[in-house]
Amino acid sequence: MNLTLYFKRFFNNSQFSGIMLILCVIISLLIANSAISENFQLFLDKKIGVSVFHLEYPVSVWINDGLMAVFFLLVGLEIKREIIEGELSSFKNASLPIVAAIGGMIVPAVIFTIFNIGTQYENGWGIPMATDIAFSLAIISMLGSRIPNSIKIFLAALAIVDDLGAILVIAIFYTDQIHWVYLLLSLGVTLLLFILNFFKVTKLIFYIIPGIFLWYFLHHSGIHATIAGVLLAFSIPTNESDTEISPLEKLEHTLSVPVSFLIMPVFALANTNITFNNTMIGGLTNTLGLGIICGLVLGKLIGINLFSFLAIKFKLSSLPQNSSWMQMIGVGCLAGIGFTMSIFIALLSFKTEIQIQDEAKFAILVASFLSAFLGYMILKISSKKFSED
Repeated sequence: MNLTLYFKRFFNNSQFSGIMLILCVIISLLIANSAISENFQLFLDKKIGVSVFHLEYPVSVWINDGLMAVFFLLVGLEIKREIIEGELSSFKNASLPIVAAIGGMIVPAVIFTIFNIGTQYENGWGIPMATDIAFSLAIISMLGSRIPNSIKIFLAALAIVDDLGAILVIAIFYTDQIHWVYLLLSLGVTLLLFILNFFKVTKLIFYIIPGIFLWYFLHHSGIHATIAGVLLAFSIPTNESDTEISPLEKLEHTLSVPVSFLIMPVFALANTNITFNNTMIGGLTNTLGLGIICGLVLGKLIGINLFSFLAIKFKLSSLPQNSSWMQMIGVGCLAGIGFTMSIFIALLSFKTEIQIQDEAKFAILVASFLSAFLGYMILKISSKKFSED
């Protein structure tokens, strides 16, 4: 086979990007529990950047707040395209992931609270609310064309709403201080971006430069800066034409390969470096661990599907095109992959209790792997049934 053609097929295959992400998770876990773990952590903690503009941060922050903003930009572009001309263009389809995400946040938080109300762990109620969008999309991408595109779009939209909800929860309940001047500047830049869209400015550079400032202001406001990627994505113009390539489609095409094969693997390497120790085992049997595991594995599944069922029953929404309830159950399981966002909330919930942090991390890891396995298997089985029908 021609080598150029081989690489083109490789980079256009979403299954390979999912496999790469899983391999990076395994490599990161191996590094974290090897002799070089300390050096790897020192590298992640090393500050780089320009101090004069208050842009000197550890490598891990540049990855989680910087590179992941680009990932959110790409997912936001895909969601906007689907809203304008695709699977989410009708109100019934667009409303379902919003309603499902709300259920997927409320029910896990309630389950965790039932286990931990009145205990030293009760402040961690936000831990099982989050869905790790990068890992959940990577798992579903491994199933390729066997899963209807509408289900993948539903999961992506649900995960974005879920992450925005988690960011709001962090900002309101887990952030010590909001810097209102920077937040107002962020709102000003966002308004500018949508004014550019209103006046049909099509040059991408006029969106990218304000988008960088938006990221800067949001990051300094105390709110998770990845939301800048979503706001920027929704401001970039598109059209409903199949013949004319819009600015949104150009940027989406440009970002797809570097995000799938560089940003997401780097994200996995940086965020899965969990060093195992004996104290972590307690995180599976105490109320903290049970609240996290039941919240992520069962709470997400129940909340997403219960709220989806009610929305469809009352004719507010409809099932994604060519999908089934079995596939919705699979998506509900995949949404239980809390991982990095859940770990981040755990660190904020128990800032000084290192042992509790370790227990929470291990419970999140177990719940996320269990959710990933169950979701993948259910969707795989449902895809066989779908192809037979």
